[in-house]
Amino acid sequence: MSTHGPLVDPATVPGWMRRLVRATEHARGDQISRRLPPDDGDPRDASVLVLFANGANPAGAANTAGAGALPDVLLLRRADGGDAHAGQVAFPGGAAEAEDGGPVDTALREAAEETGVRPDGVRPVALLPKLYVPVSNFRVTPVLAHWHRPSPVSVVDPGEVAAVARVPVAELVDPRNRFLVQVRSQYRSPAFGLPGMLVWGFTAGLLTWLLDIAGWARPWDDGDVRELDVALAAAARSEASRTAAGSGVGETDTAEATE
Repeated sequence: MSTHGPLVDPATVPGWMRRLVRATEHARGDQISRRLPPDDGDPRDASVLVLFANGANPAGAANTAGAGALPDVLLLRRADGGDAHAGQVAFPGGAAEAEDGGPVDTALREAAEETGVRPDGVRPVALLPKLYVPVSNFRVTPVLAHWHRPSPVSVVDPGEVAAVARVPVAELVDPRNRFLVQVRSQYRSPAFGLPGMLVWGFTAGLLTWLLDIAGWARPWDDGDVRELDVALAAAARSEASRTAAGSGVGETDTAEATE
């Protein structure tokens, strides 16, 4: 029995999302990540919420440009601290709890706890194959969802989350914002450089697959390889500039209802 695939009829989701939902039926974990859950080692179940909404224009109003308009996606930056994922940009999510009824429950609960998103405005539409995060020994189920009735989002617990942002897909696919980072001598990861944010690792890998499958990706220079520490320092400098200017990419405390 498959543990991933559409949860709804793809015809019932917005046109820009249908290709993604359909693709989950035949998706394989090794198409998304080189790290898959091990057969042993007792990994802990976890979920992330991959939440897309119709994009908003700079004034915050719903984007009604039609089929060619790109959505935005909800991301957060974890607070600095001792956790293995401290300071990283991620999808909302976390470890499963005993009371959760499955990966969808986990993803919605964690997203509400971290960003204040209202679950009643979120429609889960598909499950992606389980992936593995070795540093935390998590077996992660990405839950693809449509934010059909966006609610205000913001940092709920500053000890856990430093920032919450609705990031325009148009910014993610901009070739100027894409490169690879060299993670020590171990591997190279896709990366997205945005004001105040460096997206890399698990989240960047999953975003890369989503952008490609959805048909949103644009050609970019995969020969541009930067040291992770250098890219992180550049993101920190842009965050300082952003804070001084009082602006950022999609960072928000509010959200407009869109369909």
